[in-house]
Amino acid sequence: MENVYVGKAAADAAGDRGWLLGHFKPVGDIRHSEDVEIKWGVHPRGDRRAQWATEEKRTALLVLISGRFHLEFPGRDVVLSEQGDYVVWGHGVDHSWYAEEESVVMTVRWPSIPGYAVPTA
Repeated sequence: MENVYVGKAAADAAGDRGWLLGHFKPVGDIRHSEDVEIKWGVHPRGDRRAQWATEEKRTALLVLISGRFHLEFPGRDVVLSEQGDYVVWGHGVDHSWYAEEESVVMTVRWPSIPGYAVPTA
């Protein structure tokens, strides 16, 4: 059936740095969107964002699926510890994160804007 995609988040995310949907998917793919990005993040214990995200131009929602996940904001830290805990932040909010335990999180960001990828080592 056209315009229907069925997948597995863990398998699909592994092929694109965790991202399931967004501007970075090929045009014509049902998962291509300039409106929203969705990420299935699987993080081993101790995993940390390579650098702070600054000058944010998007709104984001991060939901804890499993584990214990720590988000850092200027002047405030948030720990997600129970399944379904979530945090939302908006335009202009610098942030970083690390996994206190092995964690799975789902992130939804909007709009989907090119140029925000953290460089890989």
